Amino acid sequence: MSATPPREITLRFLAAPTDATTLGGAVRGGRLLSWIDKAAYACAAAWSGGYSVTVYVGNITFTRGIEPGDIVEVTASLVHTGTSSMHIACTVRSADPYTGVFTVASDCLVIFVAMGEDKRPRPVRQWVPDNDTDRATEAYATSRIPVRKRIESAMSTMTYSDAGTAPRSQTRFLAAPTDVNWGGNAHGGRVMEWMDESAYLTAARWCGGRCVSAYVGGIRFYAPIHIGDVVELDARLIHTGKQTMHISVHVRAGDPHTGVLRDCAHSLTIVAAVDADGDATAVRRWVPVTDEDIALERHARDLVALRAKLPRRPLHSLVSV
Repeated sequence: MSATPPREITLRFLAAPTDATTLGGAVRGGRLLSWIDKAAYACAAAWSGGYSVTVYVGNITFTRGIEPGDIVEVTASLVHTGTSSMHIACTVRSADPYTGVFTVASDCLVIFVAMGEDKRPRPVRQWVPDNDTDRATEAYATSRIPVRKRIESAMSTMTYSDAGTAPRSQTRFLAAPTDVNWGGNAHGGRVMEWMDESAYLTAARWCGGRCVSAYVGGIRFYAPIHIGDVVELDARLIHTGKQTMHISVHVRAGDPHTGVLRDCAHSLTIVAAVDADGDATAVRRWVPVTDEDIALERHARDLVALRAKLPRRPLHSLVSV
Protein backbone atom coordinates (compact mmCIF):
# COMPACT_ATOMS: atom_id res chain seq x y z
CA MET A 1 0.00 0.00 0.00
CA SER A 2 1.36 3.40 -0.95
CA ALA A 3 2.36 5.85 1.76
CA THR A 4 -0.13 8.53 2.78
CA PRO A 5 0.78 11.80 1.02
CA PRO A 6 1.33 14.99 3.03
CA ARG A 7 -1.84 16.94 3.81
CA GLU A 8 -0.07 20.24 4.46
CA ILE A 9 2.28 22.26 2.27
CA THR A 10 3.97 25.59 2.98
CA LEU A 11 5.43 27.94 0.38
CA ARG A 12 7.86 30.62 1.54
CA PHE A 13 9.35 33.44 -0.53
CA LEU A 14 10.02 37.20 -0.63
CA ALA A 15 7.34 39.58 -1.89
CA ALA A 16 8.77 41.43 -4.89
CA PRO A 17 8.27 45.06 -5.99
CA THR A 18 6.38 43.71 -9.02
CA ASP A 19 3.77 42.25 -6.63
CA ALA A 20 2.72 45.74 -5.50
CA THR A 21 -0.34 47.64 -6.67
CA THR A 22 1.67 50.76 -7.48
CA LEU A 23 5.31 51.74 -7.26
CA GLY A 24 6.03 52.04 -3.54
CA GLY A 25 2.65 50.53 -2.59
CA ALA A 26 1.61 47.33 -0.81
CA VAL A 27 1.07 43.96 -2.46
CA ARG A 28 -2.26 43.84 -4.27
CA GLY A 29 -5.05 41.53 -3.15
CA GLY A 30 -5.10 39.71 -6.47
CA ARG A 31 -1.50 38.63 -6.04
CA LEU A 32 -2.35 37.13 -2.61
CA LEU A 33 -5.15 35.18 -4.29
CA SER A 34 -2.68 33.86 -6.85
CA TRP A 35 -0.31 32.73 -4.09
CA ILE A 36 -3.18 31.03 -2.26
CA ASP A 37 -4.22 29.19 -5.41
CA LYS A 38 -0.67 27.93 -6.04
CA ALA A 39 -0.23 26.63 -2.49
CA ALA A 40 -3.67 25.01 -2.50
CA TYR A 41 -2.98 23.41 -5.88
CA ALA A 42 0.30 21.96 -4.61
CA CYS A 43 -1.54 20.47 -1.63
CA ALA A 44 -4.39 19.11 -3.79
CA ALA A 45 -2.03 17.65 -6.40
CA ALA A 46 0.06 15.92 -3.74
CA TRP A 47 -2.99 14.43 -2.02
CA SER A 48 -4.78 13.34 -5.20
CA GLY A 49 -1.65 12.25 -7.03
CA GLY A 50 -2.61 14.13 -10.19
CA TYR A 51 -4.07 17.19 -11.84
CA SER A 52 -6.79 19.11 -9.97
CA VAL A 53 -8.82 22.23 -10.74
CA THR A 54 -10.04 25.10 -8.56
CA VAL A 55 -13.84 25.12 -8.27
CA TYR A 56 -14.44 27.45 -5.32
CA VAL A 57 -12.60 29.95 -3.14
CA GLY A 58 -14.54 31.34 -0.21
CA ASN A 59 -14.64 33.97 2.50
CA ILE A 60 -11.29 35.63 1.83
CA THR A 61 -10.47 38.34 4.35
CA PHE A 62 -7.50 40.67 3.94
CA THR A 63 -6.56 41.63 7.50
CA ARG A 64 -3.33 43.52 6.87
CA GLY A 65 -1.11 44.65 4.04
CA ILE A 66 2.06 42.94 2.83
CA GLU A 67 4.99 45.10 1.76
CA PRO A 68 7.47 44.26 -1.01
CA GLY A 69 10.52 42.73 0.67
CA ASP A 70 8.48 40.96 3.35
CA ILE A 71 8.91 37.22 3.83
CA VAL A 72 5.64 35.56 2.79
CA GLU A 73 4.51 32.17 4.05
CA VAL A 74 1.47 30.48 2.50
CA THR A 75 0.27 27.32 4.25
CA ALA A 76 -2.31 25.03 2.64
CA SER A 77 -3.84 22.22 4.74
CA LEU A 78 -6.29 19.55 3.65
CA VAL A 79 -9.28 19.68 6.04
CA HIS A 80 -11.95 17.59 4.31
CA THR A 81 -12.39 15.24 1.35
CA GLY A 82 -15.49 14.51 -0.68
CA THR A 83 -15.80 11.91 -3.40
CA SER A 84 -13.57 13.86 -5.78
CA SER A 85 -13.16 17.15 -3.94
CA MET A 86 -10.53 18.39 -1.52
CA HIS A 87 -11.29 21.24 0.90
CA ILE A 88 -8.09 23.10 1.68
CA ALA A 89 -7.67 25.77 4.37
CA CYS A 90 -5.10 28.39 3.41
CA THR A 91 -3.38 30.98 5.57
CA VAL A 92 -1.06 33.75 4.37
CA ARG A 93 1.41 35.15 6.88
CA SER A 94 4.15 37.71 6.40
CA ALA A 95 7.10 39.08 8.35
CA ASP A 96 9.74 41.75 8.14
CA PRO A 97 12.88 39.77 7.26
CA TYR A 98 14.82 41.70 9.92
CA THR A 99 12.54 40.51 12.74
CA GLY A 100 11.10 37.24 11.43
CA VAL A 101 7.87 37.78 13.38
CA PHE A 102 5.00 36.40 11.29
CA THR A 103 1.43 37.70 11.47
CA VAL A 104 -1.65 36.57 9.55
CA ALA A 105 -2.49 38.65 6.46
CA SER A 106 -5.28 36.54 4.95
CA ASP A 107 -7.03 33.19 5.22
CA CYS A 108 -9.68 31.32 3.27
CA LEU A 109 -11.01 27.93 2.17
CA VAL A 110 -10.28 26.59 -1.33
CA ILE A 111 -12.01 23.63 -2.95
CA PHE A 112 -10.27 21.60 -5.65
CA VAL A 113 -11.61 18.69 -7.68
CA ALA A 114 -9.32 15.93 -8.93
CA MET A 115 -9.54 15.37 -12.69
CA GLY A 116 -8.84 12.21 -14.68
CA GLU A 117 -7.29 11.91 -18.12
CA ASP A 118 -10.82 12.07 -19.57
CA LYS A 119 -11.16 15.55 -17.98
CA ARG A 120 -13.88 14.31 -15.66
CA PRO A 121 -13.83 14.28 -11.83
CA ARG A 122 -12.16 11.21 -10.36
CA PRO A 123 -12.23 9.77 -6.81
CA VAL A 124 -9.61 10.87 -4.30
CA ARG A 125 -8.08 9.16 -1.28
CA GLN A 126 -10.31 9.83 1.74
CA TRP A 127 -8.89 11.66 4.73
CA VAL A 128 -10.08 10.57 8.17
CA PRO A 129 -9.10 12.84 11.11
CA ASP A 130 -7.60 10.91 14.01
CA ASN A 131 -7.39 13.54 16.77
CA ASP A 132 -9.59 16.22 18.33
CA THR A 133 -7.81 19.09 16.58
CA ASP A 134 -8.25 17.56 13.12
CA ARG A 135 -11.85 16.58 13.86
CA ALA A 136 -12.62 20.18 14.85
CA THR A 137 -10.98 21.45 11.68
CA GLU A 138 -12.97 19.06 9.50
CA ALA A 139 -16.17 20.01 11.32
CA TYR A 140 -15.43 23.65 10.46
CA ALA A 141 -15.10 22.76 6.76
CA THR A 142 -18.25 20.64 6.57
CA SER A 143 -20.36 23.12 8.56
CA ARG A 144 -19.73 25.73 5.87
CA ILE A 145 -21.21 23.60 3.08
CA PRO A 146 -24.95 24.36 3.68
CA VAL A 147 -24.35 28.12 3.98
CA ARG A 148 -22.09 28.11 0.92
CA LYS A 149 -24.78 26.36 -1.11
CA ARG A 150 -27.31 29.00 -0.06
CA ILE A 151 -24.89 31.74 -1.12
CA GLU A 152 -24.21 30.05 -4.47
CA SER A 153 -27.94 29.60 -5.05
CA ALA A 154 -28.60 33.25 -4.29
CA MET A 155 -25.83 34.40 -6.63
CA SER A 156 -27.02 32.18 -9.47
CA THR A 157 -30.58 33.58 -9.46
CA MET A 158 -29.62 37.23 -10.00
CA THR A 159 -29.93 39.01 -13.35
CA TYR A 160 -27.16 41.24 -14.68
CA SER A 161 -28.21 43.01 -17.88
CA ASP A 162 -27.99 46.35 -19.62
CA ALA A 163 -31.15 47.36 -17.75
CA GLY A 164 -28.96 48.20 -14.75
CA THR A 165 -27.67 51.73 -14.35
CA ALA A 166 -24.91 50.99 -11.81
CA PRO A 167 -21.33 52.06 -12.51
CA ARG A 168 -19.43 49.28 -14.26
CA SER A 169 -16.22 48.57 -16.11
CA GLN A 170 -15.56 46.08 -18.88
CA THR A 171 -12.18 44.86 -20.06
CA ARG A 172 -11.24 42.44 -22.84
CA PHE A 173 -7.97 40.73 -23.71
CA LEU A 174 -6.56 37.43 -24.92
CA ALA A 175 -5.49 34.73 -22.45
CA ALA A 176 -1.74 34.48 -23.01
CA PRO A 177 0.68 31.53 -22.81
CA THR A 178 2.11 33.13 -19.65
CA ASP A 179 -1.28 32.50 -17.99
CA VAL A 180 -1.15 28.73 -18.53
CA ASN A 181 -1.43 26.18 -15.74
CA TRP A 182 -0.30 22.55 -15.62
CA GLY A 183 -3.46 21.44 -17.43
CA GLY A 184 -3.02 23.81 -20.36
CA ASN A 185 -5.66 26.35 -19.28
CA ALA A 186 -5.46 29.73 -17.53
CA HIS A 187 -4.77 28.90 -13.87
CA GLY A 188 -7.29 29.84 -11.22
CA GLY A 189 -4.93 32.20 -9.43
CA ARG A 190 -4.43 34.26 -12.59
CA VAL A 191 -8.19 34.46 -13.13
CA MET A 192 -8.60 35.70 -9.55
CA GLU A 193 -5.97 38.37 -10.19
CA TRP A 194 -7.96 39.56 -13.19
CA MET A 195 -11.13 39.70 -11.11
CA ASP A 196 -9.43 41.67 -8.35
CA GLU A 197 -8.05 44.18 -10.86
CA SER A 198 -11.46 44.57 -12.49
CA ALA A 199 -13.14 45.19 -9.12
CA TYR A 200 -10.43 47.72 -8.26
CA LEU A 201 -11.02 49.62 -11.51
CA THR A 202 -14.74 50.01 -10.82
CA ALA A 203 -14.20 50.95 -7.17
CA ALA A 204 -11.45 53.47 -7.92
CA ARG A 205 -13.64 55.21 -10.48
CA TRP A 206 -16.51 55.44 -8.00
CA CYS A 207 -14.57 56.70 -4.98
CA GLY A 208 -12.17 58.83 -7.00
CA GLY A 209 -9.21 57.88 -4.81
CA ARG A 210 -7.19 55.09 -3.29
CA CYS A 211 -8.86 51.82 -2.41
CA VAL A 212 -7.88 48.28 -1.39
CA SER A 213 -9.53 44.87 -1.49
CA ALA A 214 -10.91 44.10 1.97
CA TYR A 215 -12.89 40.92 1.41
CA VAL A 216 -13.76 38.52 -1.38
CA GLY A 217 -16.90 36.44 -1.15
CA GLY A 218 -17.29 33.09 -2.81
CA ILE A 219 -15.44 32.84 -6.12
CA ARG A 220 -17.12 30.19 -8.21
CA PHE A 221 -15.43 28.68 -11.27
CA TYR A 222 -17.78 27.31 -13.94
CA ALA A 223 -15.61 26.55 -16.97
CA PRO A 224 -11.92 26.64 -17.94
CA ILE A 225 -10.36 29.48 -19.90
CA HIS A 226 -8.19 28.24 -22.75
CA ILE A 227 -5.00 29.92 -23.83
CA GLY A 228 -5.87 32.09 -26.84
CA ASP A 229 -9.46 32.68 -25.66
CA VAL A 230 -10.78 36.21 -25.62
CA VAL A 231 -11.51 37.00 -21.97
CA GLU A 232 -14.17 39.50 -20.88
CA LEU A 233 -14.47 40.86 -17.35
CA ASP A 234 -17.59 42.78 -16.37
CA ALA A 235 -17.46 44.44 -12.94
CA ARG A 236 -20.49 46.24 -11.52
CA LEU A 237 -21.08 48.21 -8.34
CA ILE A 238 -24.11 46.76 -6.54
CA HIS A 239 -23.92 48.28 -3.05
CA THR A 240 -22.06 50.89 -1.03
CA GLY A 241 -21.46 50.94 2.71
CA LYS A 242 -20.05 53.83 4.70
CA GLN A 243 -16.50 53.06 3.59
CA THR A 244 -16.91 50.12 1.22
CA MET A 245 -18.00 49.29 -2.30
CA HIS A 246 -19.45 45.88 -3.17
CA ILE A 247 -18.41 44.88 -6.69
CA SER A 248 -19.82 41.89 -8.59
CA VAL A 249 -17.41 40.53 -11.21
CA HIS A 250 -18.29 38.12 -14.01
CA VAL A 251 -15.71 36.43 -16.22
CA ARG A 252 -16.60 35.11 -19.66
CA ALA A 253 -14.36 33.65 -22.34
CA GLY A 254 -14.55 32.10 -25.77
CA ASP A 255 -13.03 31.51 -29.16
CA PRO A 256 -12.09 34.91 -30.67
CA HIS A 257 -13.05 33.61 -34.14
CA THR A 258 -16.69 33.08 -33.20
CA GLY A 259 -17.17 35.68 -30.48
CA VAL A 260 -19.36 33.24 -28.53
CA LEU A 261 -18.55 33.60 -24.82
CA ARG A 262 -19.27 31.17 -21.96
CA ASP A 263 -19.57 31.93 -18.24
CA CYS A 264 -16.29 31.02 -16.54
CA ALA A 265 -16.27 32.58 -13.06
CA HIS A 266 -18.15 34.94 -10.75
CA SER A 267 -17.28 36.66 -7.49
CA LEU A 268 -18.22 39.49 -5.17
CA THR A 269 -15.39 41.70 -3.94
CA ILE A 270 -15.67 44.30 -1.19
CA VAL A 271 -13.28 47.17 -1.75
CA ALA A 272 -12.54 49.76 0.95
CA ALA A 273 -11.70 53.40 0.24
CA VAL A 274 -8.55 54.54 2.06
CA ASP A 275 -6.71 57.81 2.56
CA ALA A 276 -3.02 58.55 2.01
CA ASP A 277 -2.18 56.89 5.35
CA GLY A 278 -4.09 53.73 4.46
CA ASP A 279 -6.95 54.43 6.88
CA ALA A 280 -10.54 53.76 5.79
CA THR A 281 -12.39 56.79 4.53
CA ALA A 282 -16.01 57.54 3.58
CA VAL A 283 -17.41 56.86 0.10
CA ARG A 284 -20.39 58.53 -1.53
CA ARG A 285 -23.53 56.48 -1.53
CA TRP A 286 -24.76 54.76 -4.66
CA VAL A 287 -28.54 54.93 -5.07
CA PRO A 288 -30.19 52.15 -7.15
CA VAL A 289 -32.58 53.36 -9.84
CA THR A 290 -34.04 50.52 -11.92
CA ASP A 291 -35.73 47.36 -10.69
CA GLU A 292 -32.55 45.44 -11.53
CA ASP A 293 -30.44 47.90 -9.54
CA ILE A 294 -32.75 47.56 -6.54
CA ALA A 295 -32.74 43.74 -6.73
CA LEU A 296 -28.94 43.59 -6.91
CA GLU A 297 -28.51 46.04 -4.04
CA ARG A 298 -30.87 43.94 -1.91
CA HIS A 299 -28.92 40.85 -3.00
CA ALA A 300 -25.68 42.38 -1.70
CA ARG A 301 -27.29 43.04 1.66
CA ASP A 302 -28.66 39.49 1.79
CA LEU A 303 -25.19 38.07 1.11
CA VAL A 304 -23.76 40.07 4.00
CA ALA A 305 -26.38 38.50 6.28
CA LEU A 306 -25.72 35.00 4.91
CA ARG A 307 -21.96 35.28 5.33
CA ALA A 308 -22.44 36.37 8.92
CA LYS A 309 -23.72 32.83 9.52
CA LEU A 310 -20.52 31.18 8.28
CA PRO A 311 -18.69 29.41 11.13
CA ARG A 312 -15.33 30.81 12.18
CA ARG A 313 -12.17 28.88 11.52
CA PRO A 314 -10.73 27.24 14.69
CA LEU A 315 -8.08 29.47 16.21
CA HIS A 316 -5.55 26.62 16.50
CA SER A 317 -5.46 26.32 12.70
CA LEU A 318 -4.29 29.93 12.37
CA VAL A 319 -1.44 29.68 14.84
CA SER A 320 1.98 29.40 13.24
CA VAL A 321 3.87 26.27 14.31
